[in-house]
Amino acid sequence: MHFKDLNWMKVDDYLKGDDRVILVLGSCEQHGYLSLLTDTNIPMALADAASEKSGVLVAPPLNFGCSPYFLDYPGTVSLRLHTYLDVVKDILCSLYGAGFRKILLLNGHDGNVPIKTFSVELLNELPDLRLNWYSWWATQTAADIAKNHNLQTGHASWFEAFEFNKVVELPQEDKCAPTKGAEILSKKRTRAIYGDGMFGSNYEADPAVMQEMFDACLKDILALLDFD
Repeated sequence: MHFKDLNWMKVDDYLKGDDRVILVLGSCEQHGYLSLLTDTNIPMALADAASEKSGVLVAPPLNFGCSPYFLDYPGTVSLRLHTYLDVVKDILCSLYGAGFRKILLLNGHDGNVPIKTFSVELLNELPDLRLNWYSWWATQTAADIAKNHNLQTGHASWFEAFEFNKVVELPQEDKCAPTKGAEILSKKRTRAIYGDGMFGSNYEADPAVMQEMFDACLKDILALLDFD
């Protein structure tokens, strides 16, 4: 159930019985051979599945995040960090003003993580607001599945190569992860080091592994929607 399928009166009716909502925080950035909206597509697919099972409303996703290191890859759109924090705060305040009190933030992009600290300021201002956070790729759930299948994780690798993210045929060979040490990389250095944009590992994995990953993450999300 999505905002785009409802009018304001339907949302008002929903709020009479439920004050939960899912907000997807994505990005528009290079993902090697995968879709530029990979970081939105994955949490949105999880949000859709969670909404089907729970009936919780899904807000429109935020398709842009903080990706300054990928700006030399055409198609990447990056917000400045302070802009991003202000945008997310405005969205959360709008949802709160409408009557939502329990918001699950489904994050798809590592560059968006600073919002976790920033959102505590909002929670201090609005003590009856509750926020849960889920970055699927950073969970123990995802790490265990990768380890069980002897697969290394990495940006734009098999880890994110769900069928709905594939826009071209993927390379069959593996890629060794480049060495960058502790250096903080500019956009030019990032492209020079990572080339096609994949950080290393397999370009894709068996569909059964991807389904196992999706199902396990969905189980996590459904538990978070209980707001215990």
